[in-house]
Amino acid sequence: MGTGLSLEDSPVCRVALIVFLDFEASSLSKKSVPIEIAWVFEDGRSHSALIRPAADWDDWAADAEAIHGISRELLASEGVPVEQIAREMIEVLTGHDLYASAPSWDGKWLSVLLRAAGFPRHALRLGKSRDAFMATARDVAGAAVTETELSTLVDDIVEESKEAVPAHRALADAMLELTRWKLVREAARKRMATGS
Repeated sequence: MGTGLSLEDSPVCRVALIVFLDFEASSLSKKSVPIEIAWVFEDGRSHSALIRPAADWDDWAADAEAIHGISRELLASEGVPVEQIAREMIEVLTGHDLYASAPSWDGKWLSVLLRAAGFPRHALRLGKSRDAFMATARDVAGAAVTETELSTLVDDIVEESKEAVPAHRALADAMLELTRWKLVREAARKRMATGS
């Protein structure tokens, strides 16, 4: 009798993919908590959710709300419980390579979320998006291109892709990192094709 799991669902057979993750938060203070989470896989699959604050999460900053536009009322009515979000993240993201544009901040909020749900704070770990960009550029370009040249290529793409008005929403910010990763890969391919 079958289990209903496909080969892709099996933890043993699952291929590790790059995933870009982003949080929006209650503030930028030491006591800040995550209020929105989004992730997007390199193949384009994505997920986004508002997070209903845990009972002991009371940090809030009006200036942060003015930037992301997420109110306490919206979180109370549409937010997903912390435990549900954390469980889903563990199930879906374990075994993949997770990256964020600001892993010091996003990693803090990831730890807060995981701990509030009873998981070890390092059950999932984040790398820096720039490291994923550099690794992809190196994979495509090979040894012929110097680290300095690759770094310049990545920095140029990040600069050119900056939005005039940042979205400050988790899914849009995660999608921007995926777009940058694809742009870096394409630029490295063109560089190899043209030799310049």
